[in-house]
Amino acid sequence: MNKMLFAALAVASAFTIPTAAQAQSRAIATTDVNLRAGPSTSYPAVNVVGAGDRVRVFGCLDTRAWCDVGYAGQRGWMSSNYLADAGARRYTGPRYIERMEAPIVSFSIGSYWDSHYRGRNFYRDRDRYDTRRGRPDFDRRDDRRDRREERRELRQERREDRRDFREDRRDDRRGVREERREERPVPLYRVD
Repeated sequence: MNKMLFAALAVASAFTIPTAAQAQSRAIATTDVNLRAGPSTSYPAVNVVGAGDRVRVFGCLDTRAWCDVGYAGQRGWMSSNYLADAGARRYTGPRYIERMEAPIVSFSIGSYWDSHYRGRNFYRDRDRYDTRRGRPDFDRRDDRRDRREERRELRQERREDRRDFREDRRDDRRGVREERREERPVPLYRVD
């Protein structure tokens, strides 16, 4: 009898524990926000979470800035600034994440993308997003900024080359004019 009672309690607790954990890890989106393939705006968007839509929070980075969430059968990352409590008192952002006591998780592009994005078209470009492969702190804005700076330097070099070319042409013209003056015959004046 005790074994049956213990088994029944174990089964009942198995159904109640996940429900309590799920209720604690639910949140709503405060606005339309991109669900990203990683914890940065540099990663591609996976889906768009609509304002007021519910998401399940699996965990957040230790900074509490980005959270791994589930939405419409997909996994992705959302900024905690767009997550809120649906209760009467509304908490948003990292403050809500701390209150919710979301577990701290880490992000590894290899295992995460292998599990969730293998069939997506951006999966083949994962080396581009992998910060462990010699490109720390990857950010597209940094790449754009570098390319802009290179173009600026190239334009500056071209301007300097054109300026030097124009100065050389002016010097050549001056030299030709002086040579012509020297070659002109000196007019003879008659004194009457």
